[in-house]
Amino acid sequence: MLRTVGYSVDAFPSARSFLDAYDPRRGGCLLLDIRMPQLTGLELQQQLNVRGWRIPVIFITGHGTVSLAIAAMKAGAFDFIEKPLREEALVESIERAVHWNDRAYEERLERVTLQARVLALTPREREVFELVAAGEPNKAIARQLGISFHTVELHRAHIIEKLQARSLSDLIRMGIILNSNPTT
Repeated sequence: MLRTVGYSVDAFPSARSFLDAYDPRRGGCLLLDIRMPQLTGLELQQQLNVRGWRIPVIFITGHGTVSLAIAAMKAGAFDFIEKPLREEALVESIERAVHWNDRAYEERLERVTLQARVLALTPREREVFELVAAGEPNKAIARQLGISFHTVELHRAHIIEKLQARSLSDLIRMGIILNSNPTT
């Protein structure tokens, strides 16, 4: 059914075979049943979490309970659909999962790009950046680091150039991105 609506589909006979074959750089989403051989769907989702693989998981089950659905969602499931499946509900859920994955990919790419740019900063520029990103004014940064106000301004100009920031608010946003947990 999914191929007929234009999706590329890979099927795996077990959770273990999926774990052995999956490339975490690949996009898409994962459709899981709660009951599967070897590892349950929830156990597979836990393995994905342990490995840091961020792929949206949609559970499909004929054995769903409210407590099971809650457990799946708390573990990070994207959706939980009970059988019998309604084709339009499944396709809609997959579409949302794929778009979520696109946003997550873009966020990861932005974080990695920023991390690479931060490596170009000198140790002092990193200190200044952290304080600027925390919202500290230049005079406070100068006092805290024991440097002149003018030196802080020079560092800030270099930071803006190296990080390709457009404004102070852009620097603050970059600091938030770098200090937040990935969406990873």
